[in-house]
Amino acid sequence: MDILDSLAPIFKPKSVAVIGASTAPGKLGHDILANLKNGGFPGTLYPINPKAAEILGLPVYKNITDTPKAPEMAVVVIPAKLVAATLTQCAEKGVKAAVVITGGFAEAGPDGEKLQDELAQVVRQTGIRVIGPNCQGVNMPHEHMCASWPLITTRGKIAFASQSGTVGAAFLDMAAAEHLGVSGFVSLGNRVDVDEAEVLMYFNQDPHTEVIALYLEGVKRASYFLDALREAEKPVVILKAGRTTQGSRAAESHTKSMAGADAIYEALFRKYRVHRADTLEELFDFAKALAYLPKPKGRRLMISTSSGGAAILAIDEAEKNGLTVPEPNPILKERLREMLPAHCAVGNPVDLTGDAISAPELYKQVMDKTRDDYDTQVVIFGDPIPGAAQQVTPGASELVVFLGGADVEREERQKLYEAGVPVFPTPERGIKALAQFFRFEPQPAQAPGMPKIAVAEGLRLLPALEAASLLTKAGIPTAAALLAIDAEEAVKLAQQFGYPVAMKIASPHIAHKTDMGGVYLGLENDEEVRQAYQEIMDATQLYERWATIDGVTVSPMAKPGGLEVILGTITDPQYGPTLMFGLGGINTEIYKDVAFCILPAEDSELEDLMKKIKGYPLLTGYRGQPRRDTKALLMVMKALARFAEKHPELDQVELNPLLLYDKGLFAVDVRIFSRI
Repeated sequence: MDILDSLAPIFKPKSVAVIGASTAPGKLGHDILANLKNGGFPGTLYPINPKAAEILGLPVYKNITDTPKAPEMAVVVIPAKLVAATLTQCAEKGVKAAVVITGGFAEAGPDGEKLQDELAQVVRQTGIRVIGPNCQGVNMPHEHMCASWPLITTRGKIAFASQSGTVGAAFLDMAAAEHLGVSGFVSLGNRVDVDEAEVLMYFNQDPHTEVIALYLEGVKRASYFLDALREAEKPVVILKAGRTTQGSRAAESHTKSMAGADAIYEALFRKYRVHRADTLEELFDFAKALAYLPKPKGRRLMISTSSGGAAILAIDEAEKNGLTVPEPNPILKERLREMLPAHCAVGNPVDLTGDAISAPELYKQVMDKTRDDYDTQVVIFGDPIPGAAQQVTPGASELVVFLGGADVEREERQKLYEAGVPVFPTPERGIKALAQFFRFEPQPAQAPGMPKIAVAEGLRLLPALEAASLLTKAGIPTAAALLAIDAEEAVKLAQQFGYPVAMKIASPHIAHKTDMGGVYLGLENDEEVRQAYQEIMDATQLYERWATIDGVTVSPMAKPGGLEVILGTITDPQYGPTLMFGLGGINTEIYKDVAFCILPAEDSELEDLMKKIKGYPLLTGYRGQPRRDTKALLMVMKALARFAEKHPELDQVELNPLLLYDKGLFAVDVRIFSRI
């Protein structure tokens, strides 16, 4: 029999026995039977209880062997020590599958492990398919089969499988609150038989399922799991717990499976295009967006809002996730101005202000007017807006965010849910969920244009000689950087310093010299200096339209063997200077291994700053490397802090790289940006 066919008695049973059915409401044996009956299960129900004659109007059988026909599936809610023998009876009767709700197996210690081993042996010997033990059951709303709790009958598009019953219940609560329901819910429990791989395969071919969501702590059979991911044609969203060392240990204890190294999971999720969620809210949000929003044609968003602050949050999240919020073209902007009240801000976002409360139709007017120019309409109801639900078109490329609306919000949300429109409670959650449609697509290439000129508007990059002089006077060992305006002057300066020397482009507009071929190191003689000067000048021709070129600077080469670090300050107009430290050189922007400390700071705070970066072991003699002079580094940190505090007009000071030796240090390159 095909594996997926063997799961049909679990997900589409024609008849169900509840072994351990109870007459007492509140007990699982009663509530699960009630959910099956009240949920409209179309097949035959067989309550099994040796002491009762009738439960919920259904005739009761003392034993599974007493039923007139073999139930296709059994739900087992009896003490753990009785389960293995009971499943043997079920198999002999002809029961094809079982959902074992009962706990007290491998999760409960050595005695429970023995009971689970007995259960596994029954599965192997009889071929009966089993969900659990220690699980919350199965709910298939499209089949009207709720062998679980709570009773959820709303038929949805998301199938959810969980290795935690509580996490599963929380997900179901979210779905129920928004009238989304599920296409299926499976609590996997201890996975004595059916596991996450088989469930994933089953829902991948289920016609009612459009998105598959999983909560995992570990994977039972890695090769099967990879096969399932490889074959998945529907979006898969996974929340993988146990990312940290301690969390991983807890996961192993909880699930009795290898939790696996998180970096491995990250790689395989990326390979198989799994939408990885970091929180339970993300698991729900991502699945909801992928199931209920139409896929946008592109990344262009138009934001209509009654809250400027909420729109800013949306824009920030959009930029972080590779979505764009472009301004309307001049013609469209003029049409919006003609249509809207004069005090409404027209751009992207369009801020409808408090007018939206009394005139909610403004939202629809803006969306209709801008729909052809944008891929997704982001509509933010940021106030109590009666009639908000009427402004939204079900099935359209609209992302609805509703917050800050109190009772009116709850009423309008209800109307939106009933119309099948997903609603997100914050701009960040909505935008991040929308971005899942583009998660595995390459970022769009940057349009060609102006080269990278690093000097922000309103700032002045100090000449290298001036910058080096200022820091030298501040007590920071810094390489001299003398200016040469032609090749022969560069040769004279090189002879003055003594070879080898370094040469760099000198421009008040170019901060990242390496990016444009403006740095030459280790020049050994006059001819190399002349050639380097010419090559630097040739490279600057592409920049002449945007940058002033003063010449080149010539500096003595630092001694080899130093660890490249970065040290700098950023001075905020409100909060004053902040010190930055991290790994330096050309890799600074790639790895971003930096930490920050508000000034003024005690020595202990500066020492902690060193320890905050991931690369700190490189300072302490990692794997035979020399220990670096952290005392000298501390002294330079203090000197730079004093310098920044004395010069509030300086926006940024950066020493990169600052070479840190076993004894001493040396600033090879310095950049200082001034606001005056």
